[in-house]
Amino acid sequence: MSLAVASPVRIGRLSIGALGILALALGTLQSVVEPALPQLQRELGVSPAEGALIGNSLLITGAVITPVAGKLGDRYGGKRVLVWLMAVVSAGGLLAGFAPNLPVLLLGQILQGVMVGALPLSFILVRKNLPARASQVAIGVVMALFTGGGMVGTLIAGPLSEELSWHWMFALPTIVIIATTLVLTRLMPHDPPTPSDDRIDWPGVVLLSGALLAFMIGLVRVTGAGLPPLAVVALTLLVAALATAWVAVERRAASPMVDLRMLAKPAMWHSCVLTLVITTSFGMVAFLLPQLFAISADGYGFGLSTTDIGLFLLPGAIAGAVSDSVGGVVARRFGLRAVLVGGAVVTAATSIALASLHTAAWQLVLAKALTAIAAGVGGTALLTRAAAAVEAGDTGIATSLLVVTRVIGVALGSQVGGAILDSGAAPKTGLPAESAFVTGFVVAGLVAALALLIVRITKIRNTKDGAQA
Repeated sequence: MSLAVASPVRIGRLSIGALGILALALGTLQSVVEPALPQLQRELGVSPAEGALIGNSLLITGAVITPVAGKLGDRYGGKRVLVWLMAVVSAGGLLAGFAPNLPVLLLGQILQGVMVGALPLSFILVRKNLPARASQVAIGVVMALFTGGGMVGTLIAGPLSEELSWHWMFALPTIVIIATTLVLTRLMPHDPPTPSDDRIDWPGVVLLSGALLAFMIGLVRVTGAGLPPLAVVALTLLVAALATAWVAVERRAASPMVDLRMLAKPAMWHSCVLTLVITTSFGMVAFLLPQLFAISADGYGFGLSTTDIGLFLLPGAIAGAVSDSVGGVVARRFGLRAVLVGGAVVTAATSIALASLHTAAWQLVLAKALTAIAAGVGGTALLTRAAAAVEAGDTGIATSLLVVTRVIGVALGSQVGGAILDSGAAPKTGLPAESAFVTGFVVAGLVAALALLIVRITKIRNTKDGAQA
């Protein structure tokens, strides 16, 4: 009994600090691509749609690893699995740091995507090794530092890529991750695995990853150089086959990666559909704005450097972080329907306004902040609604399903935004015409407006506690 009492004390502040630094470095590594994406496209000689794959490769891996990370930690021990995942992330970061071309960089991003699983594993370690009250504080610190890392990455991407090389954007955070993981290996006590008869749904992981990657790459190929009609049909059939196989596997799996049966609950499928629409619209705006900042000032753009782009994107990153943390509170105060309708109106109006008002930098900065707030508040409100709509034991599964949907929506939005820019590129320069950006902003606004129709059809009530209809 005495050993059980001593365990929480033994991890101490150094271990919690190491977890926090690891979260900070992971958040930094995750966010360096956004402000540097135009520079990466130029130096790698790739189109906007191909450039969108750089960030989306990480998101796709994160989407499929999130639901299984906690299960792996419970089965094999949180510390052991965390070290495994960080080894994969480190390999991906170093690969990206030395990448000579786009395919190698994409492989590095795919490996880095497992970093998303570090957060639930960190929470497992904290809960197992600290008293309840102290663990709540520690979880808050780790989450805050991960969010802060996103802001650090937005700021340091420019100075590193311009003064040294874009390779250092990936290499420097990776070095910190390696060092911090070594510290954790020494300081953090081993947590015993929890025996379980549930199998990890590896077929589901592979099939979902394949379906998403095939869809993203197919979208790039179709909208870029173009493909023969038969090739387009073949790609469509491949994506459909992988998606169908994934659904079949999930329905039959004893312990599915995503419990599709839970989608039968109105609160769940309503939340998933709305989350997908909201994040797709936001993903489009978030992708288009840095591209517009980077377009030469001789035309209709601003000709900004990566450093300047990071500075202009920072207010939006801060607004998004704040809105993520207050979404549930806002929904309880004003009602879920009001939050969703307000967010959809703000995003739609802002996006459509950008179609004609994009000649001043402050217009783009304001637009990023407004759409980030709307997406953050709406997404978090739907997440808390889904958690409240299921049994306590299903909370993890329900929230994982919403997180996966959220990640897929952002990835889909950015990929569609890249495809629109590719389709509107000038033949001589390869740069997108201003009309392509106008089209992209209008489409993003129409997608956001679609949320209004969905709210009306699903008849979500404006209850102050955010309960489902």
